[in-house]
Amino acid sequence: MSAVEPNAVTEPARPADHPDTVAHAAATPDQAMPYRELGLKDEEYDSIKTILGRRPTAAELAMYSVMWSEHCSYKSSKLHLRQFGEKTTPEMREHLLVGMGENAGVVDIGDGWAVTYKVESHNHPSFVEPYQGAATGVGGIVRDIISMGARPVAVMDQLRFGAVDHPDTARVVHGVVAGVGGYGNCLGLPNIGGETEFDPSYQENPLVNALCVGVLRHEDIHLANASGAGNQVVLFGARTGGDGIGGASILASESFEDGMPAKRPSVQVGDPFMEKVLIECCLDLFASDLVLGIQDLGAAGISCATSELASNGDGGMHVDLENVLLRDPTLTAGEILMSESQERMMAVVAPDKLDDFMAVIDKWDVEASVIGEVNGSGRLTIDHFGERIVDVDPRTVAHEGPAYDRPYARPAWQDALNADTSDALARPETVAELAEQVRAVVTSPNQASAAWVTDQYDRFVRGATALAQPDDAGVIRVDEATGRGVAIATDANGRFTKLDPATGAAQALAESYRNVCTVGARPLAVTDCLNFGSPEDPDAMWQLVEAITGLADACRELGVPVTGGNVSLYNSHGKVKGLPDSSINPTPVVGVLGVMDDVRRANPSGWQEEGLAIIALGETRDELDGSAWTRVVHDHLGGLPPQVDLEAEAALGRVLVALSEVDLPDGSRLVRAAHDLSTGGLAQSLVDACLRFGVGAAIDLAALPGDVDDFTALLSESGARALVAVPEGALPAVAAAAEAEGVTWGRLGTTGGDMLAVTGTDLLADGGSGRPLVLDLDELRAGVDATLPALFD
Repeated sequence: MSAVEPNAVTEPARPADHPDTVAHAAATPDQAMPYRELGLKDEEYDSIKTILGRRPTAAELAMYSVMWSEHCSYKSSKLHLRQFGEKTTPEMREHLLVGMGENAGVVDIGDGWAVTYKVESHNHPSFVEPYQGAATGVGGIVRDIISMGARPVAVMDQLRFGAVDHPDTARVVHGVVAGVGGYGNCLGLPNIGGETEFDPSYQENPLVNALCVGVLRHEDIHLANASGAGNQVVLFGARTGGDGIGGASILASESFEDGMPAKRPSVQVGDPFMEKVLIECCLDLFASDLVLGIQDLGAAGISCATSELASNGDGGMHVDLENVLLRDPTLTAGEILMSESQERMMAVVAPDKLDDFMAVIDKWDVEASVIGEVNGSGRLTIDHFGERIVDVDPRTVAHEGPAYDRPYARPAWQDALNADTSDALARPETVAELAEQVRAVVTSPNQASAAWVTDQYDRFVRGATALAQPDDAGVIRVDEATGRGVAIATDANGRFTKLDPATGAAQALAESYRNVCTVGARPLAVTDCLNFGSPEDPDAMWQLVEAITGLADACRELGVPVTGGNVSLYNSHGKVKGLPDSSINPTPVVGVLGVMDDVRRANPSGWQEEGLAIIALGETRDELDGSAWTRVVHDHLGGLPPQVDLEAEAALGRVLVALSEVDLPDGSRLVRAAHDLSTGGLAQSLVDACLRFGVGAAIDLAALPGDVDDFTALLSESGARALVAVPEGALPAVAAAAEAEGVTWGRLGTTGGDMLAVTGTDLLADGGSGRPLVLDLDELRAGVDATLPALFD
């Protein structure tokens, strides 16, 4: 079938004799319209009428409802998101090729190579229909990367589910994990990292945040705009159906609870094999220079693509909607505009290249139709069988929607939460108690091995993966000739953010930054996904504003710009606002991208050799509030999170990167393994590093930088810390590098054996009344590997 032949089976039926045209709308100003059912407020509907000078047609109302939704317009957050741009210095823009405002940011990584990457949410759809919600979340972020002109090369995911013992959690977990793995595996994209967490706060609001990274040459960047009168607007890919009408745009802009607005439209249905063909088709079109502008169709579908392309251009656009190829001929014009059917792209093509464009489309057996034309009107007009059903200024749809300065205030319960510190919690008094609590932490669902999840993902397809989970960051080779590549880490801590939103957001950045440095990469840029409660709740809105401010300030201090991201609101858990559990734990996911000159030098998170010196970098303080220990042992959340010292984080990062680039006189690498210290503290990092390759260690806590007891040394979650393992003779080089940056260090011990043996200064003193803590690696592995399968198999 030719790309432009009509299909009689699915050709849309003509509209009724009296469609709601622009002329009809002007003549019937008092006709009632279902704007509330579409999620619009009274004042928003009044604003639309003012903009148009009349009531909207049914099709216009559909467009405004999806494009003015929270998900598409950021109407509650954009006033505050401006901080990311305002706090970006000229030095931070040095490597930025494309910043915020496009489908994804683009970063220069050297040698003419660029990387584009972004993280987005598909939270609410993943609760309604977990498999398709997660699968289409992956598909959507991949199309964002395609639309920049890049080849997608890897995906990552940040997953958060409800309580492990809740009867509904297994339904969501199985569906989401299968959806993420099934779609990504079918596309042939390695899943190189992420997190999986369980907490009751996410019970009715699971978080499914998907990240995709793509690579391209500088000259291959494509942007989403429609310019040049006479250029053709082509819709290609899958046909438009009734699945996902108003899906992500409306579903992600409301809450599920009784007494609050509820929207549960159908969730989009994904076809990864169609998307795989679409990837290759788009790259072929780009290589042949056949596309002037391109836009993926995700949330808000044709409404979004047409209005954004026209708004970003220098003229206007006319569309004949009957030319859209349909799977369902019964769709109304408004439904066609709102449908969020997947695997679709919209391109602007010069008339003299249209035949060549269609030849490439046919080559890949993809369907396409010319649905419109760019013009100089400055308007977006849409006809359906010759009847004018849309006549709008596209900027009012795509970029000039409402912007709310929502009221926000520190929650009435915040002071009590912060006053409820971990100081009153019972700490272990014997070695047996300490050993039991360490085992409990490292085998808990949030700290144990996530292999049950990650083994369902292909981590090494395409052959360019240098590191993947469970290592600290995912590392992908970009240039096969030189080994140049990138490292990406994504992190978030909702518990810290609930205790102090600004600090929690900065902590997420600091941990992600640290993970990238730990594998040996130089941090360049940031993407974020801000998952918060209802913006109409002053408590949740305060958390959002504080987190944005804290993250923007931290990015400026570390010198890494935000290139783009996503905001997911209305993740409200409680039925009553103003309570500590009315919303999810506020969860700002931060992804940091770093560059490596040669990915073969990437540091694994565990040691593979015996006889290496284990060195601790950074100071440990008594910082246990919000920690894994308080969660697992005491089911407690209160106090203040560990302090963020960004100067110390930057200094630690410089040490890690410098050491990672050094060779010893015999030509071997200086650093043999490195692992950050974060959730679960030193105990968790030691267990991870030992179990990574099955090599034990003998540790003496007396050498740990910081004046703390043995229990605190093992389980504190102070930031700006890492472990490195190096040959014994490299110890002076590590000391010199650390001291040059003012980073405290201590030689903790030596790798080897099949045990993790820890001595210390009090409970674990070697001799006297204390005794060492000894953990058998085989027993530990059995425990950490069995946790999630026991819960969900």
